[in-house]
Amino acid sequence: MGKRLEQLREMLGIVADLQAASSVLGWDQQTYMPPGGAPGRAMQLATLGRVAHEKMVSDDIGAALEAAESEVGGLDPDSDEARLVRKARRDYDKARKVPAEWVGEFRRVTALAHRVWEKAREEADFSQFEEQLKEIVALRRQYVDFFAPYDHVYDPLLDDFEPGMKTVEVKAVFDELRPEQVALVQDIVERGTPVDDAAVRQDFDMGKQWDFGLEVAQALGYDFERGRQDKSVHPFTTGFGSGDVRITNRLDPQFLNTALFGTMHEAGHAMYEQGVAPELDRTPLGEGASLAIHESQSRMWENLVGRSSAFWKGFYPRLQEFFPSQLGDVELDTFYRAINKVEPSFIRVESDEATYNLHIMVRFELEIALMQGTLDVADLPEAWNSKFEEFLGIIPPDDSQGLLQDVHWSGGMIGYFPTYALGNLIAAQLWVRIEEDLPDLRRRIENRQFSDLLGWLRENVHRHGAKFEPMELLTRVTGSGLTAQPYLEYLRAKFGEIYRL
Repeated sequence: MGKRLEQLREMLGIVADLQAASSVLGWDQQTYMPPGGAPGRAMQLATLGRVAHEKMVSDDIGAALEAAESEVGGLDPDSDEARLVRKARRDYDKARKVPAEWVGEFRRVTALAHRVWEKAREEADFSQFEEQLKEIVALRRQYVDFFAPYDHVYDPLLDDFEPGMKTVEVKAVFDELRPEQVALVQDIVERGTPVDDAAVRQDFDMGKQWDFGLEVAQALGYDFERGRQDKSVHPFTTGFGSGDVRITNRLDPQFLNTALFGTMHEAGHAMYEQGVAPELDRTPLGEGASLAIHESQSRMWENLVGRSSAFWKGFYPRLQEFFPSQLGDVELDTFYRAINKVEPSFIRVESDEATYNLHIMVRFELEIALMQGTLDVADLPEAWNSKFEEFLGIIPPDDSQGLLQDVHWSGGMIGYFPTYALGNLIAAQLWVRIEEDLPDLRRRIENRQFSDLLGWLRENVHRHGAKFEPMELLTRVTGSGLTAQPYLEYLRAKFGEIYRL
């Protein structure tokens, strides 16, 4: 490595360290921090966020970046060195548009909003959170203005989570998905053999749920020497380098799916981060390529693996050992159909695969309206319920099961939600290629052997971190750009079999 690039890496490493320290405080805030710590934590996060941003946009890094660009000019454009400089340039140019004062204020406001959201959600009362959300929306509108002119007001926000993606592209994907998924659900309701999910809606000891989830996560490949699982109001994954990637989860004593698939989902995120090449740590490449690529990993392990019949052929006897009185007399096929029951529901993270993307579309349309100013925060509960009825045919009974259910808006993460649906599509595309390369994959899953699948993902996706832009990575691995067809074919085949259509 040349001297100029090494100097740039050292400077970027300081920024990464500050960001990691901030992430540790954020993890603690959502897991162990007492409620009284919120005001102080808000200031700590504001300070770290502002200082990290000031370091990132400094003239010193600008000069080091120019020098490094000159030094790597003759290298293979796909080398780690050339890609590092390219990613650093993108991050630097984007960050320079945003004032450090705004960054500090945004971190302070969202840190304070988190505890307010928790309490509002617990009491099913949006009015408690309304003022904080107004502040957050106003800040996000300011942020968008830093990037004017733009094609769409939502583009700068989407780009934070899915680099290079445009709102018009997401709309086109959703316009293709929605009628197909609505038609599938209607077909299931009108012609399908009914599915009873009583097997997963019993009293399940939460300690046993927790222990079984840990056993599954470890079997999948989540390394507990470099991670841990804790409880939080809303499940999330956070990492401070490939050697420390943590997950959280929540439990429902009367619904098995919540904790079980929550653990698999977050473990999918965490295994991605644990699989990034260690030499990319403390650089802009030492993270996932994008949130859609990230969600492809979590949704793959949660659904294509975790909700498959092959997985439960291997793991169901073990689950029965944990819950003999609840599941001892329940047949495997009955259990498999129960965990995959299709039914419009209120909670996104617990929804079935056939309706999940409709939850995302509700949020996507509401976020756009908030950013365009055609929807006021005060009118959000009514708009949520109306949109929910339009897309899913049901109306949430209260705010906790409606617009307060997700943590994202309290953290200012407007622009994130579309990546969940995009991740579903990418997971299906990757799966087609995986099955070509691992033709006996089903047998391996039945035998609780996941090392080859994880190894394939490590080699083709994980190790690269953010070296390649997301759609470039997808094309390199699958040979094509983003397409909905593999996902739609997967849904039709799976639920056609389950509902005997």
